[in-house]
Parts: sequence; C-alpha cells; structure tokens
Amino acid sequence: MTTPIDVFIPAIEKDLATLPHVIDAVRKYVQHPIHEIIIVAPRKQRIVDLCAKKGCRFVNEDTVLPITKKDIHYQSKTWDRSGWLYQQLLKLGGDKVCSSKYYLVIDADTVLIRPHTFKTGDKTVFYCRNWSQPEYFNTYKKLMGKSRASKRSFVTHYMLFEKAKVKQLKRAIEAKHHMSWYSAIMRSMNKSKQFAFSEFETYGNFLYSSEPGRMVLKQANNKSLHTSFSQISPSKMSSLQQKYRSVSFHERKGYSKSSKVRPK
Repeated sequence: MTTPIDVFIPAIEKDLATLPHVIDAVRKYVQHPIHEIIIVAPRKQRIVDLCAKKGCRFVNEDTVLPITKKDIHYQSKTWDRSGWLYQQLLKLGGDKVCSSKYYLVIDADTVLIRPHTFKTGDKTVFYCRNWSQPEYFNTYKKLMGKSRASKRSFVTHYMLFEKAKVKQLKRAIEAKHHMSWYSAIMRSMNKSKQFAFSEFETYGNFLYSSEPGRMVLKQANNKSLHTSFSQISPSKMSSLQQKYRSVSFHERKGYSKSSKVRPK
C-alpha cells in the first residue's frame, strides 16, 4: 500500500501493559507506510520512556485541545467517564497533531492480530460490527440534525481518519451550534447516560451520509479478552487469528450488547 499514514494512540498509565503490544502489532500488521506513531498521553515518565524505547513521538495530551481533562465533568455517583470522553475529543483533535493526510486512531487496549489495509484505491476501509449503544445515535442526531446513515456500527476500537474530513465535520458542528465543536458535543450529550457519545459513530456516519460509495465496510471480528496479552500462548494466538482480526483487553462494566443492528 502506498498511502502513508500516521498512527495516533491516546493512552494513560494503566495502558502500559498493553501499549507496547499495540505499537508492535501496528508496525507488523498495518499495510501502509507509517510516517509516525504518536502517543498522546499525560506527561508521565513511564510513558515518555516507552515512547523513546519504541521510537514513537510523545505528545502531552494537555497541548492538543483548548480544553484539558479537568474541564470535562461527565460522571455520576457510581461512575466517572470524563477521561473516556476526553480521549474521544483528543482523537478528533488529531488533525492538529498529525502531519500525514490520514491518521489511524487505535485504542491503547486493542491489538491487531492480522494484516489490515485501510485504503483500497480511492476508498477507505472501515471495520464495523452489528451492535452499538442507542444513546450514541441520540447524541448524533442532536449534534448533526439528522439520524444515523449507516445500519452498521463503526465502534471497533480503531479507524482511519482523513484530516480534511475531520476538519469538515468540526466545521459542520460549529456552523450548526454556533460554538466550538467540543462544546457542542458536550452540550448535545445526555450526561446522565454512561455511554452518550462516540467519535467513531459520529465520524463514520458523517462520511456515510454524504459518500457511502467511497467507503468499504468490513466486519471487524474483534474479540474482547479478560486476560493479559502476554498470557496468550502461540497456539491460542494461532486459533484467535483464524477467527478474529483484533483482540481488546478491557472489561467495561455496564457495556453490553444493548442495541442490535442488522448487517446490510
């Protein structure tokens, strides 16, 4: 593949167990020339040291947006999603950080286990699944003034963003709401709901609403595991690779398959 890309990985200290594997797998399985792998994180020495060791560029997360995590208040008595929302906003700020025309965002707990291509001719490949959170689409409708365009879900822990399209999305939000794009997102959310915004659903549906013909939708085949990457034996990995494209190491309470959607 000739399309060069940057890779943008938001992370925090608790991701340090999986982050080295995420970086190694990106280098092994992403079928594009990678200009730079950028780790966007709090300035913690262990993260800075890992970036130096792995040849990645460290970016202090506080420098990406005009707001920082402390400006976000998204919590209840039983949960706090402020950092989760902040990471989503950081991804949409990637156009300010990356120098390539395209940047691949991947979550710091998701490891690719098979080759991935994100461009085929002039089309972009999106990896999808068949369920999502209904509240994501309520927020999308408030934000964009229209219902979701795709019947598939774009929430699969990694996505190729085109900088020009990210700028276009943010301009559309600002024109509609007469405020900064990140303020509009936070105001459009029902903050009493634990999963109220998705950057992947928003960007994917924004593109799909105007140019579905330039998108190739593939089944993500992601497997959520409740173990550590280092505990996966070679034989177990071989069997996972037969069926899945990526594995994620997270256990989110309250995150269930609550909204089935039929594949097209």
